[in-house]
This record gives sequence, structure tokens and C-alpha cells, in this order.
Amino acid sequence: MPIRTIGIPRGLLWHRYGLLWKTFLEALGFEVVLSPRTDRGIFEMGRNYSTDEVCLASQVYLGHVASLAGKCDAVLVPCFESRNVRAGFCTKYQSLPDMVRATFKDEPVEFITLSVPDASDKKHAGRAYIDFAATKLGAPVSQAVKAWKAAQKAQASLDKERAHAQEQAFKLLERARKRNDEAPLAILLAAHPYVSHDDYIIGDIENCLKELGVIMLYADETDAATAFKKSFETSDTLPWLINRELLGSIMLNKDKVDGLVLVSAFPCGPDSMFDDLILRTVHDVPILNLIIDAQSGTAGIQTRLESFVDILRFQKKGSYLG
Repeated sequence: MPIRTIGIPRGLLWHRYGLLWKTFLEALGFEVVLSPRTDRGIFEMGRNYSTDEVCLASQVYLGHVASLAGKCDAVLVPCFESRNVRAGFCTKYQSLPDMVRATFKDEPVEFITLSVPDASDKKHAGRAYIDFAATKLGAPVSQAVKAWKAAQKAQASLDKERAHAQEQAFKLLERARKRNDEAPLAILLAAHPYVSHDDYIIGDIENCLKELGVIMLYADETDAATAFKKSFETSDTLPWLINRELLGSIMLNKDKVDGLVLVSAFPCGPDSMFDDLILRTVHDVPILNLIIDAQSGTAGIQTRLESFVDILRFQKKGSYLG
């Protein structure tokens, strides 16, 4: 059966490359079906398909895959390799197609795999997308090239818009501080995009901070190329692209905020090392490290956030008694 509609799960790297994928496939003439936004139903479906060893983000991803069954001709499951030892990805991204196929082997779902050996090199990435379109989707090379250019332009425009919005937020915050000592607290949230931009996963944290009157800024919205370059001033050996960008963003912005909140989805191996690196090297801004999992209750997280914000406010006044 020819493939006409392609489903994209809104999990994992969707929050980094989602617009690129959607634009690319639509430019090739395919109808794109997105899974619903993460909710309790998606989460529970993912848990039912998962083992205990699978990280929270991967469990959620499996729920998104399951939600697309019967709604499209095939589901796109990308594979991001790590040929660049300073800009690679967690092994879950490399093994994702195998894990998904094994998990849904008894389900009537077809999968297509896009393999990207080195996402940090645009030329190499472009060749991977064009080859995927030509060999697996049957598109003419000329059409695949045009689709890649359109997709890259759309994603770059969105990334630039987010980075510009962050820059403007920092400028407004700086002006407010100059005018008024009672300017609102600003916290930089550092987490993988699949955490910081998934409303279901980050919701309790985001809502709590907003209710406390805190301005939230996101480390993954700093210009990626600038953050990536900055990261090497702290670590020459960090092997993961997204963690490296988060590191660079923290170093670029730590002096502009009142506090830093690190959020990890249990049990993320790269984050366990990355968070330790941040805690050991960043000493001039207060840090709260939160780890969330399937069993996390909202009360404990809320209490920790409230205490952290109280400490930041006391510190801003100059003492705990002021």
C-alpha cells in the first residue's frame, strides 16, 4: 500500500526538530498527522508499553506512537546517531527505531526510519534527509532538495524567533531592575526540550513558578550555535549536543537571572552527568535540581520550588532577616 499519510509522534526530538520534519514531509506531498499533545491518556499508554528501565521521556514517546495507530499509513521514527563525539545524542535516539518496532511488533503499524548520522553538520544532515526522501519515500531528488531547503528555512526561522524573544525578555528584565529593586525574580529553566516544552511533563513546575510571580526563561531557547560554541569554555569532552547547548546557554545567561532550575526526566544517564557538571562548576547563581518520574507527586515539587523562591527573595533583599 502506498504511503500517503505519515504520523509524527510529539515526543522526544519533536520538540527540537518538529517543524523541520513536518515542513519537509508536507513539501514532499505527504499529509502529516500529529499525535495529540501529551496528556494522562498518552502517558498511561506509554507506561503500559514500557519496561521499568525505560526513561520517562521514552515512555511518553511510546504513548504518542500508540496514539497514531490506525490514523496514518506509517509513523516516522527518526534515528539520530553520534558520529561527532562532541555533538552526539543519547543512545535512546540511536536505538529508537529498533525499540519502537520491537514494542509494536504485534500491532498493525508501519514505521519508516530517517537516519541522521551527524545532526550538528547541516550539509551531512541535508544529505541524510534527501537520501531518505529519495530511497524510502520515492521522491525525485530535485523535489527532496527543495523540501529540505524549505524545512531548514522554517525551522531556522522559528529558532531565530525564539532566541530573539528571549533576548528581548532579558532586556526588559534588565530595564525593570534598573527602575525598581522590586522587579520580579527571573529563573532560567534548563532541561531537554522534551521536558521544558511538554505541558504535561513540565506543567506543575511551570504553573507553580508562575503562581509565585517568577519570570521563566528557557535555556534551550538561546541561539543554539552561540550556546554550542560557549560550552567549550567549560567542557571539551561533553559528548551530547543538546546538553552542550544547555551548558552554553547557562554560562551565557547565569548572570542575568536570580536562579537556575535543572529539570531531568528519570533515569536520564546524560542528565545525571550533566547536572553534576553544572553543580560542580556553576557557583555564582543558586541552583535547584529537580528529577521527575512517573511516580513524582506534585506536593513535593511545589514545596521545593516555594522554598527555592523564598531563598532567592531573601537573598535579593541582602539577608534572611531584611
